[in-house]
Amino acid sequence: MNIAKSNLESFEKNIEFLRQDISSLRTGRATPALVEDIVVEAYGTKQPLKAVASISVADAKTINVDPWDKSLSQAVEIAIRNSDLGISPVNDGKLIRLPLPDLNAERRQELIKVLHKKLEQARISFRKIREDVRAEIDKQEKDKNISEDEKYTEQDELEKIVKEYNDKVREIGEEKEKEITTI
Repeated sequence: MNIAKSNLESFEKNIEFLRQDISSLRTGRATPALVEDIVVEAYGTKQPLKAVASISVADAKTINVDPWDKSLSQAVEIAIRNSDLGISPVNDGKLIRLPLPDLNAERRQELIKVLHKKLEQARISFRKIREDVRAEIDKQEKDKNISEDEKYTEQDELEKIVKEYNDKVREIGEEKEKEITTI
């Protein structure tokens, strides 16, 4: 019975969530991930932008948002304007264009701080998983399902896994930080 390895899926889910979460951080290039989760007030409920419009990249500095229901254009524009992206939408009645301004040094530093917070949240979630798995290992030993030696082997295996995933978080963070700081 390998308790530590049976929890690898939880670690992988956290890594996948982290990748998705930091994909919305601007890097100077247009990508639909920047705006797809902006909450829009539509039909009396709050929905993500990707649920009410098609999002495409016109060029490296422009995102096009085409609401499926043209009556939502105003709501989409307001949601984008009120988001913390610092983008001023241009609405021509049919299509909403989002010209991305160049990132200045101050904004890049803010994005790096946000990135570091997200990386720390991932590490915290790994620590929580580790504590849960340790409790499970202790319970297995207490119930006499595993020996004391097996307990320590499991704990060593768990520490190796946590270190491996923390290293992955660091690599992902370094890669994203490089993207943000590249002009």
